[in-house]
Amino acid sequence: PDGCRIDPYLFLGMNGSQIDEVTYLSSSMGLGINIWPIDQVGINFQGSYDYNYDFNDYMHYSIGLVIRFGKFKDADGDGIADKKDMCPEVAGLVEFSGCPDTDKDGIQDADDECPNEPGIVEFNGCPDTDSDGIPDKDDECPNVAGSKENKGCPDSDGDGVVDKDDKCPDVAGEARFDGCPDTDGDGIPDYLDECPNEAGPANNNGCPVPEITEVVVQKIDFHAEQIQFATSSNRLKSESIERLDDIVKIMNEFPESEFTVYGYTDNTGPDAFNLKLSKDRANTVRNYLVSKGIASNRLDSGGFGEKNPIAPNDTPEGRAKNRRVEVKLVK
Repeated sequence: PDGCRIDPYLFLGMNGSQIDEVTYLSSSMGLGINIWPIDQVGINFQGSYDYNYDFNDYMHYSIGLVIRFGKFKDADGDGIADKKDMCPEVAGLVEFSGCPDTDKDGIQDADDECPNEPGIVEFNGCPDTDSDGIPDKDDECPNVAGSKENKGCPDSDGDGVVDKDDKCPDVAGEARFDGCPDTDGDGIPDYLDECPNEAGPANNNGCPVPEITEVVVQKIDFHAEQIQFATSSNRLKSESIERLDDIVKIMNEFPESEFTVYGYTDNTGPDAFNLKLSKDRANTVRNYLVSKGIASNRLDSGGFGEKNPIAPNDTPEGRAKNRRVEVKLVK
């Protein structure tokens, strides 16, 4: 039958033998074997006992070649007969009994978890491009060697944030800062911190905020004393602008500090008018400071009219001192 390499057989039959020009009827029986090193050509060995009627019996032996004619059934055209082909509908290889190895990695497709990519036996035919012991199909970084705990990705600085997600892959940092460090622990990563070794607030770019000293408070008071307005008006006189700008510079040096602007008048004029005028003047100063970049939530204002005089109101000099604006530190 098709596919057999060793093909034994028994035979029994009648034949004629011509001996010394005399023909004798005989019968033959025996056994033989065909060995097929290739599908179409084989080697035959045969031995038989011949019984001759009216003559002596004898044994004879033979060896020769046998040839198969015709074509065997091969549905997939891979040169392997269907009866021997484990994958008769798909062209394959002799070494895999007719089954294919699409990626030619020596692992037949039926056993290959990655039949279209050359791989290795250890990973059932799947590749490990970076040779880190993790097959590419399970490796989140298949082209760079990594560790199993990091799903095949490297973590160069050992901070628990893999390099592909780490903004600072060569310096150990924190996950909340994408792998970057916060050396001074102020909640601002070093690469955004203008003072990475000194803790400071975010609104001061990570740098510490200096404390306002009494000397600084006195400077603010001095400049505030020079602020002047037009008579019975909240319009600033031009000479006051320079003093206000000096106050802005000081406030910028202490960005965490908060202030209140207070307005006062002398006792000349109606109380209600003086109260409103003092509030308007304080608010004018506050608005100027805000226009120069001081955050509005750092400034408040209020007016007290002719209350809380700092000098007697019965002299021109005293009344001039009472018509004032104060800029006071809140915190």
